[in-house]
Order: sequence, then structure tokens, then C-alpha cells
Amino acid sequence: MQSQITEMNQTRDATEENPNLSSKVQSLKEKLEEHSKQLEQSAEKLSQLQPENTFLRDQNPSPQHGRQQEASFQHPGSTHGESEYS
Repeated sequence: MQSQITEMNQTRDATEENPNLSSKVQSLKEKLEEHSKQLEQSAEKLSQLQPENTFLRDQNPSPQHGRQQEASFQHPGSTHGESEYS
């Protein structure tokens, strides 16, 4: 988006020298407005999803914790990956 702003400023400067570029400036303004709206919508969606993500993360044990639990249920004589019920 920063590159679009820079391009828009450069085009505006050139427009003062060449009136035919005004349509290019208008087009860039419209693109910038559209991208700004998309960015705002994405930020809103992200802020809505963050609490849900935190909740789900807190509800699920970490993968490392899960592997330790599985290992504790293995029969002492079994090989890695086998449980006593295999």
C-alpha cells in the first residue's frame, strides 16, 4: 500500500505538468480506497478471530503434552508406538 501512495504522489506531481494524467491519479485513488477498505475489513475479522483462537488454544493441550500422555499409557514391555492393546 505504501508503494501505491508513493506512486500516487509521483503521479500527482506529474499531473501538474501533464493534465492527461488526471485519470491515472483518479484510478490510483480508487485503488487505494478499495485496498484501505479491504485492510480495515481484514483487521476487523482478525480482531474477531483472536479471542476464539485464544479460547481454542487454551482448551487443547500442547502437542508435546499429548505425546507425554500417550507414552505414559504404553505397556512397559512394548516397543515405541505400540500400546498394550495393539
